[in-house]
Amino acid sequence: MRNPLLTSHDLPSYSAIQPEHVEPAIDRLLAENRLKIEQLLAANSTYTWGNLLEPLEELEDRLNKAWSPVNHLHSVLDSDTLRSAYNLCLPKLSAYATELGQHEGLYQAYRQIAAGPEYGQLDAAQRKVIDNALRDFRLSGIALPLEQRSRYKNIQQELTQLSAKFAENALDATQGWSKHLTDEAQLAGLPESARALARQTAQQRDLAGWLLTLELPSYLPVLNYADDRTLRREMYDAYCTRASDQGSNAGRWDNGPVMERILALRHELAQLLGFRDYAEYSLATKMADSPDQVLAFLNDLAQRARPQAQRELDELGDFARDQFAIERLDAWDIGYYSEKLRQHRYQLSQEELRPYFPTTRVLPGLFAVAEKLFDITVRPLDGVEVWHSDVRAYEIVDTEGVRRGRFYLDLYARPHKRGGAWMDGCLARRLIDRAVRLPVAYLVCNFTPPVGNDPALLTHNEVVTLFHEFGHGLHHLLTKINYLPVAGIHGVEWDAVELPSQFLENWCWSREALALLTGHYQTGDPLPDPLYQRMLAAKNFQAGIFMARQLEFGLFDFRLHRDYEPARGGQVLEVLDKVRSQVAVIIPPAYNRFANAFTHIFAGGYAAGYYSYKWAEVLSADAFSAFEETGVFDPSTGARFRESILEVGGSRPALTSFVAFRGREPRIEPLLRLSGIAA
Repeated sequence: MRNPLLTSHDLPSYSAIQPEHVEPAIDRLLAENRLKIEQLLAANSTYTWGNLLEPLEELEDRLNKAWSPVNHLHSVLDSDTLRSAYNLCLPKLSAYATELGQHEGLYQAYRQIAAGPEYGQLDAAQRKVIDNALRDFRLSGIALPLEQRSRYKNIQQELTQLSAKFAENALDATQGWSKHLTDEAQLAGLPESARALARQTAQQRDLAGWLLTLELPSYLPVLNYADDRTLRREMYDAYCTRASDQGSNAGRWDNGPVMERILALRHELAQLLGFRDYAEYSLATKMADSPDQVLAFLNDLAQRARPQAQRELDELGDFARDQFAIERLDAWDIGYYSEKLRQHRYQLSQEELRPYFPTTRVLPGLFAVAEKLFDITVRPLDGVEVWHSDVRAYEIVDTEGVRRGRFYLDLYARPHKRGGAWMDGCLARRLIDRAVRLPVAYLVCNFTPPVGNDPALLTHNEVVTLFHEFGHGLHHLLTKINYLPVAGIHGVEWDAVELPSQFLENWCWSREALALLTGHYQTGDPLPDPLYQRMLAAKNFQAGIFMARQLEFGLFDFRLHRDYEPARGGQVLEVLDKVRSQVAVIIPPAYNRFANAFTHIFAGGYAAGYYSYKWAEVLSADAFSAFEETGVFDPSTGARFRESILEVGGSRPALTSFVAFRGREPRIEPLLRLSGIAA
């Protein structure tokens, strides 16, 4: 039988990929790559881009083309057999990556090219590829003695497996709890959309009544709208104790020991490479210069946000006491009474907006916004194989009709699908035999699915999330760089990679953009202006609380990795408590185990980097302020953003790209203004 992971293809054949294909394909590709690398090094004494780096990119791409669909299916269509095959390959891929990073022959070849006459004749993107590679050799331990190189390799392999285990535990814990209800009275306060989803979920499992789960489209409406306080607490307790030693599934998928081991190994790895701690190590590939700079940035924002957050919480407490006779707000009350206050103050709820955001209007509107901004057209692709019936495929073409890239869109939550929202690369742009191979992206969300015959109705928050992920997608798809290591999102500093995604969110608040995005799913009526004005007035409702929460995450992550002490347990909760005492105004119960499902930092690449969201938000807010000056759909400003940031990818430093667009370095004032934080 032919292995679909080894066959030449335009796009992956998802139905053909079976778990039994995975390990044989990866084994073969790794063996062939190792052999080919040695042949390349032996065939030349003087190395060039053409005789070494170009064929090395081909080897990397071939491996990526096989692993990318496997990694993707593991996230969106998980099964026990696929998970097993996936996990068998992780240590092999980690070992291979470490071997390349510590390959003395390759390192010397890159050094020879960097020091030779050809280097000056290469274009800027090619030189960036070489410079990044030399940096990564150092970060892979190329300068270490052999014994320490071996230890580095073992650490990386174990970290790869632990990160996968952390994500699996979080997924299993999320899907391992549900609440079956047969009395509709317990659903009092829930909007009809949430009830319909609960009813549909129960029917899908052959149950009568309603089924609530910990997936966000089910969980959040309960916390925000359910009148039954006991139900809210039960759901909150289950959610905040996922994958931990607490709650109804205590110890079953406990990530506590996994976190401790991950932190210990990261610290050891950083010190092995000569860094004080993992926080310092992580900044070697970021915009920020030092841990002190990151902490000063976060602490400054915390000092600005916390007083406002405290005032907002006091207002909420006064409102709950005066209007509902609630003397003390518990963690499972915050969302509920916040919604009551929002409705009281602005006569607005997310549910009131939902009918105006059917996906049948939101998606064409999103594409129209991108078309107006960046002079592109998004159109559906027929006949493309997908992994689930919900998934759709699209292509992007420019004004000359030239195709720029393709993407898959997977919008809705379902069993065996990882929670959250993300963009990932299926294929990167690169030059093959003088022809450009165009990029392909995965855009994945977990929105409330369609119920019955109606289209899916999104909350405005979900629309913002969709714009965010599409911004990442455009960064990957509109690149004009033809070298895989710096094409699209590749090679972009981690604390700048959120710039295009956060930037695009701003159009979700623009009246001109909303005219394209909205239309009542039954009547087609546009979003009424009074409703828009209330929405705009409520835009920064509890902005201080939201900012304080984000800073709590960022400070916890960074301080955990900077202040970690080997051979001393309990530091996760200890650091979290210290950070909360500094910045948080909402203190959760002692049994809360938020960190045990914090996949961003333990399984998602944001270790000692969660601050990047706020760091990049400074860039994105300042970039959007340029459109405030010229008009939100000004074509010349849109073209400049596309050319200065999206098209150059990681081929130059992010700060250089920002200055090319804005004409100066970033300022923090637009972030404070757009976030509703008092100066």
